[in-house]
Amino acid sequence: MTLTIVALLPALQNTNGDAENASVLAARASWAGLAARVVGVDARPDLPERVDAIVLGSGSDSSLDASRDVLLTMHDELRTWGTDGVPILAVGTGWELLSWGIELADGSAVEGLGILPGRAVPRISRVTGDLAVASPRFGTLVGFENHARDYVGAEGSPLGRVRAGSGNGRDSAQEGVVMGSVIGTHLHGPVLAKNPAFADALLATAAERAGLEYRPGERAAIVDGYAVAAREAQLAAARVAASAPDSIS
Repeated sequence: MTLTIVALLPALQNTNGDAENASVLAARASWAGLAARVVGVDARPDLPERVDAIVLGSGSDSSLDASRDVLLTMHDELRTWGTDGVPILAVGTGWELLSWGIELADGSAVEGLGILPGRAVPRISRVTGDLAVASPRFGTLVGFENHARDYVGAEGSPLGRVRAGSGNGRDSAQEGVVMGSVIGTHLHGPVLAKNPAFADALLATAAERAGLEYRPGERAAIVDGYAVAAREAQLAAARVAASAPDSIS
């Protein structure tokens, strides 16, 4: 059995390198002794017969309409995968495109696919910088946020609570959204390279669905040492304790 990890629209949705989260999953799977491959899908005919995990990265606003048009051709598949428990990680505008919709600063709007609750709304000014999040499912997550929109309407299902940065904004103190196995986040990085426990949780789900068992390999432990050092430096810069409790109150 080979795990198939799909990078959706890598030609349009990879401004911040987020499509490379698919490569992170494949590498960690191989280090665990599992066969894995990354399939780039820029159009519906590119879809493989089997899909075990999906990564949808972030793109520019100029590509929103083009990306939405392609994603609409896969709408039924995306809903089925989400319902069936296939891990789907959507970052930045990729996440916004799976929402109810995106309101733009000029007053126009882009209708989303409606797979995730909530919608993106304009901010007064763009937010950029370190983002640290306490997630009850995945522990402390770190990354970089760079977005000109806040996210509203999903307060009941966040990825976690903001420890440093803006996250969803509007004084919500929340970041991201989770609906079953579908996860949306502002965390760039790519987030799975910086947060190995997050990557391992997604891989464990994908492997279990495929009738396999995932346990991080020895090489992962070596690489994770670098990730820990980078995380601690980022948390220190953001003045967030790495040992801070991860519960959401």
